[in-house]
Amino acid sequence: MHAPIVTLTMNPALDVSSTADRVVPEHKLRCGPSRFDPGGGGVNVSRAIRNLGGSSIAVYPLGGPTGQAYRGFIESAGLVARVITIAGNTRESFTVDELSTGDQFRFVLQGPTMREPEWRACLSVVADELPVGGYLVASGSLPPGVPDDFYAMLAEVSADHDVRLVVDASGPALRRALEAGVFLIKPSRDELAELVGAEGELDEPELVEAARVLVASGRAEVVALTLGGRGAVLVTPEEVLRLPTPRVPVASAVGAGDAFLGALVLRLAQGRPLGEAFRSAVAAGSATAMLPATELCRPEDVARLEAALVAEPSTG
Repeated sequence: MHAPIVTLTMNPALDVSSTADRVVPEHKLRCGPSRFDPGGGGVNVSRAIRNLGGSSIAVYPLGGPTGQAYRGFIESAGLVARVITIAGNTRESFTVDELSTGDQFRFVLQGPTMREPEWRACLSVVADELPVGGYLVASGSLPPGVPDDFYAMLAEVSADHDVRLVVDASGPALRRALEAGVFLIKPSRDELAELVGAEGELDEPELVEAARVLVASGRAEVVALTLGGRGAVLVTPEEVLRLPTPRVPVASAVGAGDAFLGALVLRLAQGRPLGEAFRSAVAAGSATAMLPATELCRPEDVARLEAALVAEPSTG
């Protein structure tokens, strides 16, 4: 048993993945077998939670023929869903692994434009399913038509009902959410640099200091900063924790950040200490990177990698 978890994906995508020997311009590219998965930030978080033995309710809008196909893959994945029907066609994302080089090409299409009654219906469904005493994970981009302060609206509702809001977003949507105050954010190096208005790349001490400022100002209680192959850093009012990325053969980067967040939230919902949840998160992200295409972490891989992880002092 664990505290309730609800995920919200405002811009879901049907993830299509395949392989090609070489990706070259102006040629018809013959691909290998295709894999189809229901994607988008919050749905991927729910998929990772389910893979690790937990449960959640996934809330998302769907529309058009792609939305119908998406619905079938959700049912096959065994997720509990609350669907808001919209007029626009749900988007697709396309990933191609180039066999000759090992490079991966990712094409992410723009989502459908949502009308105000549609995005307000999403707010209404979340309010009906609000995980009181638990976690609401709002993850992914906002499609056209949805206002930048949409996640900030969620923050206000969450604060009034003992719900810890977790936001995995970037740009204006993340900035507005932080103005309202959230429990946790999971920015990448580039997203955090953009958030604080930095020009160029920030080194790790600068990133940690930027995260500390966000926490000290009350805009977020926890910042989980992901650094790709260099690991991750967790910043709270009391401490800064750093974990390296386990050495694993990388097959695909798709979904690794979502698996990280899914494991982190699930362990917190299970009442685990923050440091232990952080270790599970790093292990889940790496376990996902080991797998091809859009497949997400397996529990046995997460357990093995987690056991080998040892926290390091942050250079911040």
